[in-house]
Amino acid sequence: MNWEKLYSNKRLASSSPAQTGSGRGDYIRDYDRVIFSSPFRKLQNKTQVFPLPGAFFVHNRLTHSLEVASVGRSLGKLAGEKIAEKYKGAFSKATDDFYRFELSDVIQTACLSHDIGNPPFGHFGEEAIRAFFEDFFTRNKDLELNPQQIRDFTKFEGNANAFRILTTLFVKAGLKLTYTTLASVVKYPADSLQGFDKTRLATKKSGFMHSEAPFFREIATELGIPEKEAGYARHPFVYLVEAADDICYRVIDLEDAFKLKVVGFREVLELLQPLLNGSNQKDYLEKKLESIPDEEQKLSLLRALLINHLTQLCTEAFLENEAALLSGDLDDSLIDLLDEPLRQQLSAVTDFSVKRIYNHHSVIEKELAGHHVIYGLLEDFANALLSPASERSRKVLRLLPVPPAGGHYAGLQVIVDHISQMTDDFAMDLYKKIRGIF
Repeated sequence: MNWEKLYSNKRLASSSPAQTGSGRGDYIRDYDRVIFSSPFRKLQNKTQVFPLPGAFFVHNRLTHSLEVASVGRSLGKLAGEKIAEKYKGAFSKATDDFYRFELSDVIQTACLSHDIGNPPFGHFGEEAIRAFFEDFFTRNKDLELNPQQIRDFTKFEGNANAFRILTTLFVKAGLKLTYTTLASVVKYPADSLQGFDKTRLATKKSGFMHSEAPFFREIATELGIPEKEAGYARHPFVYLVEAADDICYRVIDLEDAFKLKVVGFREVLELLQPLLNGSNQKDYLEKKLESIPDEEQKLSLLRALLINHLTQLCTEAFLENEAALLSGDLDDSLIDLLDEPLRQQLSAVTDFSVKRIYNHHSVIEKELAGHHVIYGLLEDFANALLSPASERSRKVLRLLPVPPAGGHYAGLQVIVDHISQMTDDFAMDLYKKIRGIF
């Protein structure tokens, strides 16, 4: 891969030339189109980790995405400026301008979009969709789907669903995004048959469905992304988007847990403060903590310093691994390329979060309720699709925003599109209404 070919302002499914002279660049247009879209707005009522309480503010998918976008913008700005400086005189003016001024816009927009395909009720919503379709296809073996199409459902993946929303569904709505932004969203450039092979980072999950594979091939051809034995190489910009997400959720989930009194201040401090070891901010933090009386403000300061520190380190890791990035052979996330002591402490944070946060009873209760709701909605809609003649089935199918047509694969996608874009509350409310629960 080549830095000069890895970006393009061409828009998917658009024959119109790039607009100039409006004061808004092509990649800022992408940002605006995403942030004003309906799927993005719906993230405000989708669970991040904790159920959305009334008395306390905790992160939902929307606020998480906005914060990841902020960190991603910084990563893109730092990395872009250093790339432009390294190749000063070798790049064309357009390429130099892109890395100095526009890469940050691309990473920011990709970060903004990274969770747009997640269904209601967090990652357990994905599990509910997979579980339903495992049962569904076991019961219905004669449907008109090929093995990859079946696996798109039984291995439903929010990342692949995000690419579907940003391509198939956004194109229909006229929100044609640039090839560069779309490529930066695809963390796992493999379809559902090639994906879910954990021996490679790029195939750990899937990044696009059977229906969107032609879109990704088109993008890969335009940007010079090579094919591998399974799937494609990762676009280098993906690593910056991934790093922004990794940085945010490791810190923010602990902060939310403290606000909800799931964990204590001292526990969070002892986990996060060592992450600043080796930073020139460590002494500054210790002095400031003595002068701040409020524990929540103390954690806010720690979070800000820590995000800045990890952002700098991930930028350095990105640049140090340039050769592997461009060859498509970098098989570690940027977080996993940090120094061993820091990685060990990050692992301690992750282990603590799994034990004390992600398995907290309030989280489990929400996940179990969500599994029941999503499974039930899929059951009603899918059964109606297979038996459309009954009056109840006809009424159920009228609840879909567009009528299912074009065979079983397309029909089931219409159903999953609808359910995956629901908010937590809407899914719960619709389930109750359909099942007659008052």
